[in-house]
Amino acid sequence: MTDTTSVPNGWVCLYPQDSSLTEYNRVTEDNRTTSQTVTMSLDNRGLAYADGFFTTMGVIDGLILWSDYHYQRLVSHADTLQLNINSEELLAVLQLYAQQLEQGMLKLVVTRAAQDVRGYGYAPSTNGSDCEIWLKATAMRVSTALQLSLTDGNLVPIQPNASAICLSSQIACLPPPLAGLKSLNRLDNVLASGELQQIKSEPLASKLASTLGEGLLRDMSGQWVEGTMSNVFYQLAEESLSKSKTTSSIRKDDENYLTTGQWYTPSMARSGVTGVMRQVIIDALSTTQYPVIIRSLQDEDLPKLTHLFFCNALRGIMPMSSLTLLSGDVVDFESV
Repeated sequence: MTDTTSVPNGWVCLYPQDSSLTEYNRVTEDNRTTSQTVTMSLDNRGLAYADGFFTTMGVIDGLILWSDYHYQRLVSHADTLQLNINSEELLAVLQLYAQQLEQGMLKLVVTRAAQDVRGYGYAPSTNGSDCEIWLKATAMRVSTALQLSLTDGNLVPIQPNASAICLSSQIACLPPPLAGLKSLNRLDNVLASGELQQIKSEPLASKLASTLGEGLLRDMSGQWVEGTMSNVFYQLAEESLSKSKTTSSIRKDDENYLTTGQWYTPSMARSGVTGVMRQVIIDALSTTQYPVIIRSLQDEDLPKLTHLFFCNALRGIMPMSSLTLLSGDVVDFESV
């Protein structure tokens, strides 16, 4: 058993543990957590079939950011994949690790336990399949120098302006049970991220690479859906209700950025990942004059874009000042 008085390096297995333990982790009198170090078997179904899911959580001041939303992901994904998870107990254990970490990132991976059934199949049960739960805590700086106040009073990090580019890589269209799921099968995102990194490393693209922050991805139906590691929100010239502000004018005290004009975000019904920060923003704007509208993003929309930002649970909002299209043309949001 590994004593995690300090945050453990590398991965730890929260579950299963020794049969004498009745909880995911045992909490000692001085509020430390202990967990077993277990070697992952090559029979692990996450490794063999991507049979599982993951979630990545930012930690600031010992607290998990947007913990309620991560809890909902645990519940919904366990239900969809028929996994037996005590989500409340697991979240409590994650919070103990967050207290030790103080600031950084928690990455949780859940896989279905090895089955006696040969091949892809698994034996269903009333409570769902047994699973393996793995956690990696990484101490890192979570940037909070610039934050945006949401309408519900919560603060969300906002990153410096960057530029985006349309990538030729495409992501898969999935059946309804899997669309939007943060499953372990992320090969389409892996290849897209590789394309983005290659563009950044090209000598002739040095000027672009210095500001390139994210790539915009299509799915196999041709609709633009998300970034390589994030969801996307946008405004259109013909629909925008105010052109007085651009992404280049964001300031620390600019609390009207999200509530000025009509924001759209693509549907996750057929592809993409229903991100935590995406839902935070949708919920925050749901009671404002201009709630977020779920709307597909087509090729013909791209030249009409006036504002564009990506978002995820770790980095918050990532505003873009320009978008390079597949044709090489550049849509400059600063000049709109």
